[in-house]
Amino acid sequence: QVQLVESGGGSVQAGGSLRLSCAASGYPYSRPCMGWFRQAPSKEREWVAAIDSDGVTSYADSVKGRFTISKDNAKNTMYLQMNSLKPEDTAIYSCAAVRWGRGSRCPYNYWGQGTQVTVSS
Repeated sequence: QVQLVESGGGSVQAGGSLRLSCAASGYPYSRPCMGWFRQAPSKEREWVAAIDSDGVTSYADSVKGRFTISKDNAKNTMYLQMNSLKPEDTAIYSCAAVRWGRGSRCPYNYWGQGTQVTVSS
């Protein structure tokens, strides 16, 4: 059974950094398309970033230049380096994956439970 587990969330002050990880287990896919999403209180889930099966990355405008997505296929782990954090980045961050896909919006069918990120001003 495929399982995605996020870690690395926490509380930081504005301007700080965090690095999120998404570890996949029970995962038979060597080149998955993976992405990060976030959901703030009382808001809809928002796409943040993606790294597709070809390693091409894409970002939401709100995080471009501040966040970096990467993937270690050998470790079945994806990362999200978040720099220059702002209070509006506060949300539950979840990772998602699918066997294969290209572009920024892959048809994800596996989801993690999420990790809380809180940025104070």
